Amino acid sequence: MVLTPEEWVRQHYVYFLIEEKKYPTSLIALEKQLTINNRKKRTDILIFNKEGNHEIIVECKAPSIKITQDTFDQIARYNLKLKANYLIVTNGLEHFYCKMDFENETYIFLKEIPDYK
Repeated sequence: MVLTPEEWVRQHYVYFLIEEKKYPTSLIALEKQLTINNRKKRTDILIFNKEGNHEIIVECKAPSIKITQDTFDQIARYNLKLKANYLIVTNGLEHFYCKMDFENETYIFLKEIPDYK
């Protein structure tokens, strides 16, 4: 497997989730496939809660890729199907954390994601 810049970001972010935020490896899935509008897509990192529901979606970009509204639109499309409580977008240099507000169909930016409980 070639270590692309995006893969480097993903591996480091998984390490951060496990070591710093204490998420169990058993609840973390990489490149989970989903179908949106009859097209196969993959989440970079998908974290489940203890009940087996989608808790966090992480979208990783290479460090050279600027995070734009398109990046948020991409992860929001995934979340229409997955209904995770948190969305994270990172390029390894910048990290954006959002908590979903399903009632108002929006997301609230956070300073960081919560530690695993």
